[in-house]
Amino acid sequence: MYIYQKKEWPNFTWDAAIITPLLGKVRHQQGIILGVMQGLGFRLQEETVLQTLTLDVIKSSEIEGEQLNHDQVRSSIAKRLGIEIAAAVPADRNVDGVVVMLLDTTQRYEELLDEERLFGWHAALFPTGRSGMYKIKTADWRDGVMQVTSGAMGREIIHFEAPVADKVPHEMDVFFNWFNSDQSLDPVLKAAFAHLWFVTIHPFDDGNGRVTRALTDMQLARADQSKKRFYSMSAQIQIERKTYYSILEKTQKGDLDITDWLDWFLNCLFRSMKQTDQTIAMALKRAQFWEINHNIDFNHRQQKVTQMLLDTFFGKLTVSKYAKITGVSTDTALRDLQDLISKGILVQEGAGRGTSYKLIDLV
Repeated sequence: MYIYQKKEWPNFTWDAAIITPLLGKVRHQQGIILGVMQGLGFRLQEETVLQTLTLDVIKSSEIEGEQLNHDQVRSSIAKRLGIEIAAAVPADRNVDGVVVMLLDTTQRYEELLDEERLFGWHAALFPTGRSGMYKIKTADWRDGVMQVTSGAMGREIIHFEAPVADKVPHEMDVFFNWFNSDQSLDPVLKAAFAHLWFVTIHPFDDGNGRVTRALTDMQLARADQSKKRFYSMSAQIQIERKTYYSILEKTQKGDLDITDWLDWFLNCLFRSMKQTDQTIAMALKRAQFWEINHNIDFNHRQQKVTQMLLDTFFGKLTVSKYAKITGVSTDTALRDLQDLISKGILVQEGAGRGTSYKLIDLV
């Protein structure tokens, strides 16, 4: 028997003696973050928000096994928020769709959630009406059996089966009414409730996980009373996804006491908030770099790679890697790199086949 089949569904219970101290810890960290961010300049706040939202979009999609292009995500968000960035690139429709959904949840967090708005998110997620190779029902409730499975075809393990399709409209009406009106819960706790509740209904053919995390962001924005996002719950869930799926399955197969779920959710949220220090440090580093080098003339290829080195680049930068990233010949790549060395942007390490390049450390 799943949790939604219990007679008391969806009247959740929890142990306040366990949860209240955790909630207090999260609320304290939330206050610290908002206080620190208010002390930063507008441009640094913009950089931090841009980095956080970019991470949120990318990691939420990664949880579902979809890899989005970082530059496209960052450019799409910046364009919609009116933030000027170096080396902006056009974004694919599927990237724009995820960005549109996330920004709607965070920039319009105070507005009501209803069927039309949720269907708009779903349509944005699947602009072609397909999930991979398969045509799916978009901007509407599912009409088939929804199971969460793992394992090889023919030997699948069923971890969860959602409510039958004809109950979804009623279940969602109850959810909408609660989400829009219940003010008795602390807003952070309400985010944890909403996450569990929505993902248990699993109302769509596909995209339920991404919509669930978007709803969580919306409710956390309400808790912060701010359109600006300085921490990413999705990024932390991606790191802890094995534990996430385990506690979710356990809760959905348990009773209506969701203390263990709330315990995990609040601790995961706290850990995501602790990452804000790193996010701010990266924003400061990037802002400092461009301020120091504002008189340097970069071509668009150099801008792109330099931005990557300041943000998301992994491993060592080599001539061949530069050529692949920018789509030029190795000769052109080498000229670009040598030009950046002469301008005091990069320094060469090693020699021969072991040659690589890195940014000169900022003082």
